[in-house]
Amino acid sequence: MGGDGRRDGAGLPRLRLDELLEELQVRIEAVRGTRDRLQGLLEAVLSVGRELDLAQVLRRIVEAAVVLVDAEYGALGVIGQQQKLAQFIPVGVSDEVWAAIGDLPSGHGLLGELIRHPEALRLTDLSEHRASSGFPPHHPPMRTFLGAPILVRETVFGNLYLTEKRGGGEFDPEDEAVLSTLAVAAGVAIENARLYGEVRLRERWLEAGAEITSGLLSGVAEAEVLEVMLERAREITGADLGVVDLVVEGSSDLRGAFAMGQHAETHRGLVLPREGTFAGAALSAGTLVSTADVRKDPRITYGPDRWEGLGPAVAVPMGTREGMRGVLMLARGAGRAPFTEVETAPLLGFAGQAALAMELAERRRDTEQVSLLEDRDRIARDLHDLAIQRLFATGMTLQSAQRFVQHPQAAERLGRAVDDLDTTIKIIRSTIFGLRAHETPSAGLRIRTVRALEEAAQVLGFTPALRMEGLIDVDVSAALSEDALAVLGEALTNVARHAQATAVEVGLVVREGHLRLSVSDNGIGMGAATDRRSGLRNLEERAELLGGQLKVTGSQEGRGTRLEWRAPLGPR
Repeated sequence: MGGDGRRDGAGLPRLRLDELLEELQVRIEAVRGTRDRLQGLLEAVLSVGRELDLAQVLRRIVEAAVVLVDAEYGALGVIGQQQKLAQFIPVGVSDEVWAAIGDLPSGHGLLGELIRHPEALRLTDLSEHRASSGFPPHHPPMRTFLGAPILVRETVFGNLYLTEKRGGGEFDPEDEAVLSTLAVAAGVAIENARLYGEVRLRERWLEAGAEITSGLLSGVAEAEVLEVMLERAREITGADLGVVDLVVEGSSDLRGAFAMGQHAETHRGLVLPREGTFAGAALSAGTLVSTADVRKDPRITYGPDRWEGLGPAVAVPMGTREGMRGVLMLARGAGRAPFTEVETAPLLGFAGQAALAMELAERRRDTEQVSLLEDRDRIARDLHDLAIQRLFATGMTLQSAQRFVQHPQAAERLGRAVDDLDTTIKIIRSTIFGLRAHETPSAGLRIRTVRALEEAAQVLGFTPALRMEGLIDVDVSAALSEDALAVLGEALTNVARHAQATAVEVGLVVREGHLRLSVSDNGIGMGAATDRRSGLRNLEERAELLGGQLKVTGSQEGRGTRLEWRAPLGPR
């Protein structure tokens, strides 16, 4: 008995020692696990903080959270307008399953619980919570739940959602503490990414504004610069459609000068009233206007079908102290996120800068035109005071020398030379009259033709080439000029409507007592657009009334059309 007692007495301390060793081992493992977890949390915080792109930051936050709390599924929901989820970034769900689930969660049920009450939430069985509303079809089964809000500048940016603790266990308070710590670090990282994004956005707007100003002031065509402006605005804001409506001079209407992107053809080239249009609303407000759904905006009563398939939109007037020149409009597809204040804040300055550059470019063109006219006056004076006087003196000398020439052929040649000098003097005088024709109230045919091509470029999408020959402003009467301009306008309209051309060449030639106007394009040809004949009858009748003719031909390859309209000059 005694021996057994000693053995029992010796075994008891040994048993306690084994238990202590086991407990110590457990605590060592716990400390090691805690150390590893803290190391993982630190690495996650550093990894998230290194990113500057907001989309990458959000993705890294979810991925880090899943690893840190050992969850099978994770997601980050970004809160948008009206306390709804504007963005949802899942991890652990395959693309196929996500596509089968369908629409983006809106923030109802348990997801909305964290939106309404932004504080950590840990559940053993999420289906038993009062706010749980079940799962949509094809959604993977989920039981355990852990959520935590992400605050940016004391404002709830979004929430982290973790489900299904790996190994079938439950999320514990330590998991909750780790996730809450990560959420704090995530808020800082998101704020940094936002600030970086705002700075980069301002830089892009400044670069675009400098490009527009430089282009206009360096002499690049206004149409080309406005097209670049529209494209840059679309790129920076991520808009699906961009439209520039310009104010029609001398009218309250607007004309769709440029349109790019989704359904652009329904906006291009239209003449619109101010009342009942989105552009008109911006002009009336004198500042940026926006809408969450342009299709249902009550301000748009004129042609709302033009905005079909689009949703969020902004419009900003393009104006200076001298007045409004137009409106820049941007729209995103239906269902996309609305334009934020950060995205659109520089837009008003950008549009104003473009309008100011347009005004400066116009004044530069006016200055160049004045300089050109002054040069014409100087040339006209020099021709009159110097060239004509010398030619006249030379003619008088030859005439006086004729009586000393006895040879018949030599006398005939002197006579022809005198006649040629008279003709030359007449031509120079006509040229002087043409150079000084700008002093009359109305511009000459040359200038009006150039203006007509500039206006046509707004609809065609490119500027036609122009070739002019002869004394156009001298020999062509005012009435014939009006006819020629009407024919040119009709011909260019036909090209814009039917030809699908990428290049047009216009010729205006005065030769042998006739004015010849030609318009050639590289479009689909007459064979594919027979309805153009009705418009050509008017041109043919106009030519016949003037004693001229109209001729329309196509290329041998079946592409392209050449229109030639001729009319005699008649009295000026």
